[in-house]
Amino acid sequence: MPGGFFTVFGVIVLIIIFLSLFFSFIPVGLWISAAAAGVKVGLFNLLGMKLRRVVPSRVVNPMIKAIKAGLEVSINKLEAHYLAGGNVDKVVNALIAAQRANIPLEFERAAAIDLAGRDVLEAVQMSVNPKVIETPIIASIAKDGIELKAKARVTVRANIDRLVGGAGEQTIIARVGEGVVTTVGSAESHKDVLENPDKISRTVLDKGLDAGTAFEILSIDIADIDVGRNIGAQLQTDQAEADKRIAQAKAEERRAMAVAREQEMKASVQEMRAKVVESEAEVPKAMATALREGKLGVLDYYNMQNVISDTQMRNAISGMGKPDTTTPGDKK
Repeated sequence: MPGGFFTVFGVIVLIIIFLSLFFSFIPVGLWISAAAAGVKVGLFNLLGMKLRRVVPSRVVNPMIKAIKAGLEVSINKLEAHYLAGGNVDKVVNALIAAQRANIPLEFERAAAIDLAGRDVLEAVQMSVNPKVIETPIIASIAKDGIELKAKARVTVRANIDRLVGGAGEQTIIARVGEGVVTTVGSAESHKDVLENPDKISRTVLDKGLDAGTAFEILSIDIADIDVGRNIGAQLQTDQAEADKRIAQAKAEERRAMAVAREQEMKASVQEMRAKVVESEAEVPKAMATALREGKLGVLDYYNMQNVISDTQMRNAISGMGKPDTTTPGDKK
């Protein structure tokens, strides 16, 4: 009897341990919730999810939501999308929103959009409720040299078919900025743009800026436009200043060359004066040598001195009526 009691007790303990492990490993509560919602999910399917390291609630709860919304989605597709790193709940919410808005969207495309890194639910919401993208201040210059600073608001709607591989909001902003710069730059006067700012919108819209993007541009509105600097006048001022500096540099170069030439001429004059003084110093020596050798007589010497005196006197007489152009240094 005691042996039989211990046997029954051991069996009960084993059953309790088995049930504890079973209920801890298999989410029976989730299975009951799915069954109550009419979603057929077997216990072995939940066990397989656990073995494949899939959180069952991340797949079963979106499945319940999809079935209740009337969507036909298999649990295997949801599990495969989860294993691929996607957000199952967001994909299901996007499918439900698309169904309510009569937007054709299949599970495969929604999953592809989600795996591409885009918010598929936001894309569906943007298809229903367009989004307004505000550009930064765009500076452009008209042909008259006046700068205009404009800010635009771009109303876009998501294009579901181009979400995978299509360009994003930054491309839209860049293209709109390019269109504004082109339109203002082609205007003859900035006043034309200020009088008709809608000209920018029409020109930019005609360029088809949404090609190759994930959006469809509905409208482009110029929110604000201000007059900036007079770039043309500033450029002319800068050019005049540059020309002035070039002229000053050339004048300084010519002045330096003139100073150098003057210094060369002064050096040449000094050299010539030195030679003259040296030559004049040789005259008395030559006369003394000529007197010693008898080549020059005393009378000849006095006659030569008389000629020199007579020449100096004539020069003095001829220069009496002329203004004195000699410098004090020359008189000394």
